[in-house]
Amino acid sequence: MRDTFHRTIDYLRISVTDRCDLRCKYCMPETGVEPLTHGDILSYEEILRLAKCFVRLGIRHIKITGGEPLVRLYVIDLIGQLKKIPGIEQVTLTTNGTHLAKYIWALDKLHIDGINISLDTLNPVLYREITGRDVFAKVFSGLQEALKYPAIKLKINCVPQGLSGQDIAAVAGLAKDHPVHVRFIEMMPIGLGKEFPLICESNVRQELEQTYGSLQPFHENLGNGPCRYYSIPGFQGKIGFISAMSHKFCSNCNRVRLTADGKLKTCLQYDRGMDLKALLRSGRPDHEVELAILQALESKPGEHHFTETFVVDQEKKSMFQIGG
Repeated sequence: MRDTFHRTIDYLRISVTDRCDLRCKYCMPETGVEPLTHGDILSYEEILRLAKCFVRLGIRHIKITGGEPLVRLYVIDLIGQLKKIPGIEQVTLTTNGTHLAKYIWALDKLHIDGINISLDTLNPVLYREITGRDVFAKVFSGLQEALKYPAIKLKINCVPQGLSGQDIAAVAGLAKDHPVHVRFIEMMPIGLGKEFPLICESNVRQELEQTYGSLQPFHENLGNGPCRYYSIPGFQGKIGFISAMSHKFCSNCNRVRLTADGKLKTCLQYDRGMDLKALLRSGRPDHEVELAILQALESKPGEHHFTETFVVDQEKKSMFQIGG
């Protein structure tokens, strides 16, 4: 698929649930969350049907997200079915890691192409403060278990928050001691993220270089998204930056999102897209669904405008509702 700005769209992020067993302060409030009902979310049969429609239009890479995708029953079976669809080149997963130790063997058996683990600090006390749950040991155990499966490409996602004790250099050190890539993601002003300060890539780089020395640009492609990677001598993995605010990468955007309740989103900032679930449940044939996808793609903006004070069609939902 190509959008109106001539960008190739070949990457689909599918949220399978808005539920999560953590309560990260920048994502989900501790109380007052009303989850979607089972009937509100797409069934696995509907997800598979839509995936085949997207593949016929040119999607080649799929990421399973949430919420926390591993809290939805039988999601492993869904991943296995997605892997079998002709035309899909990669199926990957983003997880908070709380259930990774339980499912990693099954994911390896399915030949999952990669797993991203969200981990903002190695400080157990601060981890509990950030996530609202005392499960750091469980998450770190999941990471250690995943490291036993070298065929699975592992990445760590860390959101710098400027908190005392977060020690992003220690998080980066995971790439020194293990064959994992550690990526630092700038906080985006979406949902509760609007209440947090922006810690720019330049601040993170300065802290890392004070500890490890100069970061050397690494020009090979290590994924499907906008991350820019760097090498550090002696490190097994790379250090990456996803800097939507300080290094806008919209001109190279290649993705769209499918929310758990079946909405096609063409950009994180805007409440625009298409209700694909409604089309499926009204009995529309695949060719009409595919036409609707292409029509929705026409609304994909050229870039975000997060720094502007007034934006038409601003998204009001949080990331757990949109899909991480």
